[in-house]
Amino acid sequence: MQIAHHIGAHGIDEDRLLKSTLRNADVLVKNSIAAPGPGKYRSLIRTTIQGLDGAQSAPGTRDVLLDSIVEDDRARRLLLANGNFICVPNRVFEHGAFYPQAEPKVRALRSLFPGDDLSLFFAIRHPATFLQDLLRRPKATTFASILGITHPADIRWADVLRRIQAGAPDAQLTVWCEEDTPLLWPQLIRRYTGIPATAPILGGLDALDGLMQREGFNELRDQLNANPGASEIARQNMIADCWEAHAIPGADDAEIDLPELDAGLVQAMTETYEADITEISAMEGVTLVLPFT
Repeated sequence: MQIAHHIGAHGIDEDRLLKSTLRNADVLVKNSIAAPGPGKYRSLIRTTIQGLDGAQSAPGTRDVLLDSIVEDDRARRLLLANGNFICVPNRVFEHGAFYPQAEPKVRALRSLFPGDDLSLFFAIRHPATFLQDLLRRPKATTFASILGITHPADIRWADVLRRIQAGAPDAQLTVWCEEDTPLLWPQLIRRYTGIPATAPILGGLDALDGLMQREGFNELRDQLNANPGASEIARQNMIADCWEAHAIPGADDAEIDLPELDAGLVQAMTETYEADITEISAMEGVTLVLPFT
């Protein structure tokens, strides 16, 4: 079976990809794609992995899990999503590393589904806005306690992706930047679900909610409907042009208001992030989805 798991990162998706995916329930059923509710598998997979305690899963574990998760015996692809799969937000920088549990958690996931075609989906974002989101969460503590000994300028997503790859070297890993999400959303839905390129999808503009005025949505839908055979780049250009023309003022501004991050440090983090993206784009076994490419 194909198993696609969207495993993070924190503060980027918040189940938005899953919600957009579920709008296509009829298409999923027609294509034998199972998208169970998170309540059927999140705690089940978490407790099963905890029970392994680093050991390999016993024979038959995979079949027991799938029997509990998937109701349709004809399903050929299973969609899972859990932004807290690797860890809860307060443990992101545990032991002086960025997502140190990425490798053991992914290795355990691979152990649960040893013979299946596993694909992992992971989104990244500017480290400054990532930190700001962590600190705005209900159980957040202080800037220093969350980061520990990690320096903000040393936050590297490429390191996290290498840990993920080490946990499941044979898994397909798809990555994108949160900042590009509105342009990539239809493509990301298709990549995650495996819905054929010829099948229409719903929810392709969901990532623009709150960013674009209503008349812009109507204009963009009319353009896309009038050009069903447009290439991916052409579609992204339509989205970008409409978004620019009908943007809600200030909706896309990522203002950093953490006193620990001054302008100079944010600039250094920006340079690190840009270098990180360049490095990730060259990583073997990683598909970095970028707009206009």
